[in-house]
Amino acid sequence: MLDDLDRRILRHLQADPARPAAELAESAGTTPAVLSRRLGRLQETGILKGQEAVIDWRALGFTVEVSLRVTLDKTNPRAFDEFIAAAREVPELLEIQTFLGRVDVRLSVIARDIAHYQHIWRERILTLPHIADIEALMHVARIKSKEGLPV
Repeated sequence: MLDDLDRRILRHLQADPARPAAELAESAGTTPAVLSRRLGRLQETGILKGQEAVIDWRALGFTVEVSLRVTLDKTNPRAFDEFIAAAREVPELLEIQTFLGRVDVRLSVIARDIAHYQHIWRERILTLPHIADIEALMHVARIKSKEGLPV
């Protein structure tokens, strides 16, 4: 699967994804040609899915984050699919997670302020289909948030 060089490449890539290939190769202890082949193989096997820009939504004026725990009305066999399809259309939803258990879905919502959140809540969240119960949890602080994996 992964050898030591692959792991070094992934560690250095996670630490600084924008680093030029020559620098990445040097820090991983290989040549740019070998790095290029290894990155290609990691992408082909699905281990490395790509790179993305991470935008700080707070810097864009969004100051409120709320987690919503949603329980769906399971008497409708299409409830799950219809809810997810509608939720995908809400632009202020950063994340949609599904669960097995009492809570079916967790939504992560951002808003510019409380008034904006109230608008999103009334106009976009409460109009989603098949909600049986919903609980809102206002985020106070993010203690740990790490995307990198221990490779």
